[in-house]
Amino acid sequence: MEQIEVSPDGSTADLHEANLPPVDRGRGAWGFLAACFMIEALIWGFTFSYGIFQDYYSTHEPFKSSGDIAVVGTCAMGISYMLLPLAFIMIQGLPRFKLWAAPLGFLIMCLALAMSSFAKTTTHLIVSQGVAYGIGSSLAYAPTIVFMDDWFVRRKGLAFGIMWAGTGVSGVILPIVLQWLLDSFGHQTALRAWSIILLVMGGPLLYFVRPRLPISRTSRSRPLDFRFLWNSTFMIYETGNILEAMGYFLPTIYLPTYARTLGASGLQATLTVILFNLASVFGCIAMGSMVDRFHATTCILASTVGSTIAVFLIWGFADSLPPLYIFCIFYGLFAGCFTSTWPAIVNDVRKKSAYTDPSIVFGFLSTGRGIGNVVSGPLSEALLKNDAWKGAAAKAYGSGYGPLIVFTGISALLGGFGVVMRSSKISSL
Repeated sequence: MEQIEVSPDGSTADLHEANLPPVDRGRGAWGFLAACFMIEALIWGFTFSYGIFQDYYSTHEPFKSSGDIAVVGTCAMGISYMLLPLAFIMIQGLPRFKLWAAPLGFLIMCLALAMSSFAKTTTHLIVSQGVAYGIGSSLAYAPTIVFMDDWFVRRKGLAFGIMWAGTGVSGVILPIVLQWLLDSFGHQTALRAWSIILLVMGGPLLYFVRPRLPISRTSRSRPLDFRFLWNSTFMIYETGNILEAMGYFLPTIYLPTYARTLGASGLQATLTVILFNLASVFGCIAMGSMVDRFHATTCILASTVGSTIAVFLIWGFADSLPPLYIFCIFYGLFAGCFTSTWPAIVNDVRKKSAYTDPSIVFGFLSTGRGIGNVVSGPLSEALLKNDAWKGAAAKAYGSGYGPLIVFTGISALLGGFGVVMRSSKISSL
């Protein structure tokens, strides 16, 4: 938050504030938000489109025979989430690093994708397209979260919702582009092309990702407070966050592959990811508006109920492409907005720990999501190997993806753990 130097009569603070760009409005705030939207699209749009690569790698040499292809995507997303607290701590502890974190992160991402284009084994892909890309994306992404607290106050939830909608918008366009690149030129050219696009498009955007307060005035901040980690309110929300994340990413990874089993062509399979991402745009913006007005438990409940119903009642019975597409829309709308509840969670946590830095809370929520994501990779591979339901259950439940569908639904339901426990805690007071 703002660190304003105040003289005894308050005149210095008023003078400094008058010379600063306004919060929640103005060219500076909206320019910053627009840049964050685009950076979100570039970083996470590629990661959330990994299902396209998953489908390609599983049907083309030299990765066709590997059983660990899903680990590449889960590593990229999981590490991106899990390293955010460390990135936030570095930025807050080394204020001058705030301006260099994003450029360094973009450079690492570009190099990681370039290196992955030379990979000959799945292990090489995991290290480059997975681990290295995840490290770079954490550094590149962290300043957008830290500086958001400077630029937006009353409309912070909406601002985060708009920024996070960038993933969905990119996810509508990028799968088509990636599918075309993969089909026309192969994975090596596709990875190198996206590396160049990241460098060319990301560079100019970094000019707008800057703090509202001059670095020299924010360098003398209070020590970071980590006591919230042992606060029961945070632990309740974090538990639900981890449980939800364990299943959330699985549909985006496996939907194109599942669509193939229903006879979908390459473009028809890609459409599953496109519809999910498009729906998540509207879900993120709507949830962003909700968190500025409603309690965190209300927002989480809306996401949990919608996504659980979508998995069990739509995907579970989708034995053709039309109902599968309907599932993609509903799941994107309700599950895709889960992280947009985080501003409300941060506000609830800070009621108990007023001096807690919001970005650090965000960071550890991201870690929880990353843990769930990393666990889901090998777990999903194990679930798919269990074919006990194949041919024995109805509709999609008997397709070989039944255990995966049920696990995803249970995970979505358990995402509401925070609602139940937090509500019971409040009622007991």
